[in-house]
This record gives sequence, structure tokens and C-alpha cells, in this order.
Amino acid sequence: MDLISRISHHFQDSAQTKLDAVELLAAPIAQAVETMVGCLVNDGKILACGNGGSAADAQHFAAELVGRFEAERQELAAIALTTDSSILTAIANDYAYNVIFAKQVRALGRSGDVLLAISTSGNSGNVIEAIQAAHDADMRVVALTGKGGGKIGEMLREGDVHLCVPAERTARIQEVHLLSIHCICDGIDCLLLGVEE
Repeated sequence: MDLISRISHHFQDSAQTKLDAVELLAAPIAQAVETMVGCLVNDGKILACGNGGSAADAQHFAAELVGRFEAERQELAAIALTTDSSILTAIANDYAYNVIFAKQVRALGRSGDVLLAISTSGNSGNVIEAIQAAHDADMRVVALTGKGGGKIGEMLREGDVHLCVPAERTARIQEVHLLSIHCICDGIDCLLLGVEE
């Protein structure tokens, strides 16, 4: 296969994966928006975590809320738990890598807050630990997964939201996660500001 054909295939596969996911994900994305807006209007905050590309997605999400998405508005409380290298390396060194997010959730999370937990496989150990810490703190969880949802899909409880991309390929799952994050940010702005366009 030549490069042009290969690249074209990626575009087509990505677009088809998104189209295949819309019917399954539209309602839970709307639920995630409502959950997060409820948290924010009650002076809560959203904590976000993930590994690798999912860490980048967590940071992207927090940046859109603290800064802005597409409309000017007040700053919204969101923290990516993936950014403080001193905290991450101290916890990983002194305890275990599996608790790098959970310890931050226990330190920063409060009842009524929301954890955005991102794992393409649904099996990331440190994200699982963060979800358990969030549940212990009476926080709600919005989980972005793929590949059937893995262990994360099994541990979510009533009031949590599961956005499970119906795909197996990590790159495609990540692409739908990013679109879902943009939909969540747009939905938050829509509910808070009445943005229609």
C-alpha cells in the first residue's frame, strides 16, 4: 500500500469509527455534561487523569475549562492530575505507580466533585485506583474507555457515566475520546451560557 492510500485509509477509518459511535455515545455524553455542570454550579471541581495520550487528553480538557473552549466565559474549576512531576515521581517512588492519581484524588477531591477517568483499555491500574478513591470520597465518575470498557466498566456505579468507544484500536479510541471531550466542553458552555451555535 502506498502512503497516500494508507493515510486516506486512516481518515476514512477514523470518520467511520466516529459515525459508528455517535448513536451509542450521544446520550451518555449529554449525561456527562449535565453531571459536570451540576458539579461546577455547586462550587465543585473536576479532576482528570489518564496515561500517555489519555494524560494529554486530561490536560487538554482541564485547559479548555480553566481557559475557554470556544466562547468567552468565567474560568471553570478543573485540574489535570497528570502534570505535577514532583508529585507524580514522589508518589511513584515512595509508594507505587498505581496510586499516583488516587493519592491526589484523596488530597483534592471532595463530595460532589467529578473525576474524569480516561483509559483506552479500561484496565489502567492507576486510573482504577483513582476511581476507587473518588467513590470513597462520594465523587461521581465520568469514564472514557474503549475495548469493551475493561475493569473500569465493571466498577462504575449508579450516578457514574461510561463513555465506552465501540472500537478496539487505540488510535481510533483516542480520536473519539478527543471528540467526546470537545462535545463535553461545548455542552458545558451551552448549558452555562446558553450558547446555541
